[in-house]
Amino acid sequence: MRLTDMLTPQRIKTPLTATTKPQVLAELVDVLVEAGGVTNRDKALAAVLEREQTRTTGIGNALAIPHGKTGAVGDLVLAIGKAATPIEFDSIDGKPVTLLVMLISPVDRTGPHIQALARISRLFSIDAFRNKLHHAATADEMWRLIQEQERTAD
Repeated sequence: MRLTDMLTPQRIKTPLTATTKPQVLAELVDVLVEAGGVTNRDKALAAVLEREQTRTTGIGNALAIPHGKTGAVGDLVLAIGKAATPIEFDSIDGKPVTLLVMLISPVDRTGPHIQALARISRLFSIDAFRNKLHHAATADEMWRLIQEQERTAD
């Protein structure tokens, strides 16, 4: 599974304008709605918020991987955002987040959901790659970096 199979430059937003955790989650859901991947914004946002209440998806190193499952999507959808200013996210390392990778999947797609989360975790655990994304100025630049990283990771 490749992130570039689910991702397009239209599903990458930099900079995000939100300044709080709930706002940034809503902003990323809106990116997916605008890109055509979500049929019901409120249900998709509720699924992500519900998952976030069970345990933070701020995994450290200024990265969060918010995700959820809902009938508001027909297939796995992915959006990536880079915050203009660091956002307090209750991360496990106690530090704010600037990179967010949102994954929303259908309720009945547990296997692909877990595979996608594993792929995201693997790629974004590479310090040099994450640092390049932090310095990327545009969505197109982030898209190119992700394509390059996936080519070298396979």
